[in-house]
Amino acid sequence: MSNRHPTLTKSFAERAKDASHPLSAYLFRLMDLKASNLCLSADVHTARDLLHVADKLGPSIVVLKTHYDLISGWDYNPQTGTGAKLAALARKHGFLIFEDRKFVDIGKTVQMQYTSGTARIIDWAHITNANIDAGKDMVRAMAEAAAKWKERIHYEVKTSVTVGTPVSDQFEDGEEMQTDDQSRPKLEPSQLSSSQSSRESRDVDGRKGSIVSITTVTQSFESVDSPRLSKTTGLAEGDDILFPGIEEPPMDRGLLLLAQMSSKGCLMTKDYTQACVEAARENKGFVMGYVAQECLNQAPDDTFIHMTPGCKLPPEGEEENGHVEGDGLGQQYNTPAKLIGICGTDIVIVGRGIINADDPHSEAERYRRKAWKAYLARLG
Repeated sequence: MSNRHPTLTKSFAERAKDASHPLSAYLFRLMDLKASNLCLSADVHTARDLLHVADKLGPSIVVLKTHYDLISGWDYNPQTGTGAKLAALARKHGFLIFEDRKFVDIGKTVQMQYTSGTARIIDWAHITNANIDAGKDMVRAMAEAAAKWKERIHYEVKTSVTVGTPVSDQFEDGEEMQTDDQSRPKLEPSQLSSSQSSRESRDVDGRKGSIVSITTVTQSFESVDSPRLSKTTGLAEGDDILFPGIEEPPMDRGLLLLAQMSSKGCLMTKDYTQACVEAARENKGFVMGYVAQECLNQAPDDTFIHMTPGCKLPPEGEEENGHVEGDGLGQQYNTPAKLIGICGTDIVIVGRGIINADDPHSEAERYRRKAWKAYLARLG
């Protein structure tokens, strides 16, 4: 199956034109631009280390995979916190953020977990994933939540405050300022100032006093797609640097379905994997593709992207496609050449193989080169 589907012989640039999801199209273009199909799994434990790794290794990768809930010191401030700083680094170095949350629950619960709570994952993570053991309706619920999130985001362009006091030359000759309810302009509650409220109290003789101060607040908003939308509010100077050669990613959010895993004894059956394929097809506007061990594109119009964990290279100098030992805790490894060339994945996910290296930057580049070489070989 994996060596027959048309997507396996198309370049990423070509697949960008056929992608059903805007974020997939962007990612394919980014991969082509950076000559990279590498995702870094940021297996670190502190927010400081996470940001350091993202900054130093960002040039080599196209996706950064996170587990926010294992990071100590995560700053939840939506404008200046860890998520916002990661987003700034993603713009600077040209990569997407993939929060490996593995949602699995009833629809209403996952909607709230995704869009609210402490982390507000949807605000800073371009991509997340889900295990659909809870049923395919959960995917639809997340898609609805993402659509509503995009619709309701607005950016305050301008706030003007006007404070004024009526003066005599505002009236025609011989006209006196009226104080009864019929002649006084009716103001909305939001326009009444505390000063005005206090001055509208009755005088000692029972008559209402005159309005002597009016405060008007005017706010203008633009939609999330506005080119003037600021994404760096509250961040340090220089955090608004944009990776050259490509625009910012679309504000759409994407989902990867956890269809297969690399761990020994995984209980995900063929029927479960097929249900993932069906759910992806039913939600093409939200589902980008899969976390899987092989290409799951089957129908002629399937254009889904695939990411695969459990990727590891033998030490430098050893046989490139030699046997790679597992970690003793169930994780099984394969080389980039096997995962991309034989199994048909698009992006390999590497964590400890890079993070724990003596020179993580050089090792990230080694993985990038090997993965890209395997992709070019697949094209023939």
